[in-house]
Amino acid sequence: QEPLVESGGGLVQAGDSLRLSCVSSERTFSTLSWFRQAPGKEREFVACSWRNTGNTYYADSVKGRFTITRDKARNTLYLQLNSVRSEDTAVYYCAAGNRLILSQIRQHRAYDYWGQGTQVTVSS
Repeated sequence: QEPLVESGGGLVQAGDSLRLSCVSSERTFSTLSWFRQAPGKEREFVACSWRNTGNTYYADSVKGRFTITRDKARNTLYLQLNSVRSEDTAVYYCAAGNRLILSQIRQHRAYDYWGQGTQVTVSS
């Protein structure tokens, strides 16, 4: 069984909303983040959630439009995407790490587990 499994992607119009989910099937992770990768681009950080404090952090490109949340009882991480734009088109991945600090959360190698990704395509 995969440690992290994403779902919820699809084809949407610019301005629409959708919610992505990431389910942890094996354990509870202290630090969970969303990344995305567009064709021909490097994988970029989107948002982070810390379990113990409830703190969140967002990339400037999505701040005010995306919201990261957790359902702790169901071991599920969510990313709510509002007012989507064509530049939001990418494969979205969730990633899990142990008690990462702010300086670490943008570093791919800091994470212990990655999901397989879910495709979000925004038509303009």
